[in-house]
Amino acid sequence: MYESFYNLRAKPFQLSPDARFFYNSRGHKRAMSYLRYGISQGEGFIVVLGGVGTGKTTMVQALFDQLHDDGVVAAKLVTTQLEADDLLRLVAASFGLPDEGASSKASVLKQLEAFFIDKSRQGKQVLLVIDEVQNIPMKSLEELRMLSNFQLGGTALLQIFLLGQLEFIKTLQGKGMEQLRQRIIASHYLGALERDEVKGYIEYRLTAAGWQGDPSFDESAYDEVFSYTEGVPRKINTFCDRLMLFGCLEEIHAFTAGVVLKVASELQGEMAYAQNPDLTVPVRKGTKVSQQLVEMEQRLCLLEDKVDEFSGGLKSQRSLLNKLWSSS
Repeated sequence: MYESFYNLRAKPFQLSPDARFFYNSRGHKRAMSYLRYGISQGEGFIVVLGGVGTGKTTMVQALFDQLHDDGVVAAKLVTTQLEADDLLRLVAASFGLPDEGASSKASVLKQLEAFFIDKSRQGKQVLLVIDEVQNIPMKSLEELRMLSNFQLGGTALLQIFLLGQLEFIKTLQGKGMEQLRQRIIASHYLGALERDEVKGYIEYRLTAAGWQGDPSFDESAYDEVFSYTEGVPRKINTFCDRLMLFGCLEEIHAFTAGVVLKVASELQGEMAYAQNPDLTVPVRKGTKVSQQLVEMEQRLCLLEDKVDEFSGGLKSQRSLLNKLWSSS
């Protein structure tokens, strides 16, 4: 809706991960260096953990875009509570291996090993990225460790990256995880953005969408966005998307602290209303469109973002799982 008003080519603050909008902050640059280091080593596990919405998935997508010419064959899984055998079969399917009706774990492992060896002989490196790793059962983690044992001539055949939230630390500290801990060659915690990075993040995403300075942001506006979002990229996206919509509806071309605070106040009021529907939400005076229309548009935008965020990963993995289960 606001893209045409501000002459943008795309929606700059969508929630669904998109490598085009990846902002290489200080923390992301460090995390990316660890991932690159892992690829250069070609063995073991690299672990990157961070809070919800800190940009881990977008960072990996950006990394994948850089790997096309590096001789790396990469696959990514967004995990759920998959048991060990199902996880192995999903790994095989993610690398494009045909499901030949092999129902035993031994058959799947043999198929994976043959694939790894074939790629190694072609001079290619195989990379497996597990996202949302905090959801994996311990037995499934053990199967991943066993996959990392595959070697050819003393060279590891599989590199594994583990991405997730801080809860995974408890799993790593659990009984029976010593061997996996010993395979971790580097780890990094990805935190929120600093104040100066919030400005860079917003302007980078706007520029990627075709921004020519409309709308403008003054320094106090960036201060208030940082204060409200605490520097978490996903929160910044949600808030700035709402801010742009507000600016479009109110025909605002310069965002100040006052404008940002108005949007923050509206969002806080809606959150309070969601927690207590009996509250009466006040309607601002002097708006150029009805409050009901604004609320409907805002809810539609949020729904679209959530659908975009989940549909990509779930769609591909659902088709893989359906294929696997139908052949079982």
